[in-house]
Amino acid sequence: MFQWPDGRTHGATVSFDFDAEEVWIGENPANAHSPGVLSQGAYGPKVGVPLILDLLEKHGITATFFTCGRDAARHPAAVLRILAAGHEIAHHGHSHTSPTLLTLEQEQAELDDGLAALRALGADVVGYRSPSWDFSAHTLDLLQSRGFEYSSNLLNDIVPYRHAGHDLVELPVSWILDDAPHFWFANDTWEKTIRSPREVLDVWLPEIRGIAALGGHVMLTMHPMIIGRPSRLAMLDAVLGELATGGAWIGTARETARLVAKNTARSEPENEPKGQ
Repeated sequence: MFQWPDGRTHGATVSFDFDAEEVWIGENPANAHSPGVLSQGAYGPKVGVPLILDLLEKHGITATFFTCGRDAARHPAAVLRILAAGHEIAHHGHSHTSPTLLTLEQEQAELDDGLAALRALGADVVGYRSPSWDFSAHTLDLLQSRGFEYSSNLLNDIVPYRHAGHDLVELPVSWILDDAPHFWFANDTWEKTIRSPREVLDVWLPEIRGIAALGGHVMLTMHPMIIGRPSRLAMLDAVLGELATGGAWIGTARETARLVAKNTARSEPENEPKGQ
């Protein structure tokens, strides 16, 4: 198992997917003309991000915000506030569109346009999380060609690793430690109910402790418009306290990727996607 610095038993990264309005437009372009739908995304930069930044400061934790280029252009003040607080900005697409739905040329444009939008605000972008947690046959090649250092998309481990065929570190994610599967309300069908913070805390804490016992890496994945509600911020406060007192080495995605790149040889987990 990976050896974490300073005698820490396991690693952890606190990450947010700053989707805002773009997640709704990417899912259904017709939503671009629906103020009510878009207001759900607007809650993130308007209310969620400031409250989250206050909570991170309270715990002394530096986080990574994976940000869509178009959302950064819509909400530059929120992105600048994240950067001013010392947090990392990483790539989450330009629009919120899965690479699997794009041609090679379209995927290139998504990467380049997103990079341009984030760099225009002063972000040093070295990481990528797909809007769909998925790759096309070209994604890894494109990331490497544009100087990315890490990807955070696959679900095949609890420890970061280096891709064998590309000079990239993978920081695995999981649905269990993502806020959306637990809290996302499907108001188009009314078939998915909203879970209580207590229920989700009862899911997250045993998973975090299980990963810690195995010396793995806890990747929290959250969305300002979802986790940024007052009751859920109280839950997140408890989770961050658990990480701080539970022996975790806590680093941004970039810090974690550079630690892994420095201290591990390339490996190729089973079923790793290949670039073509």
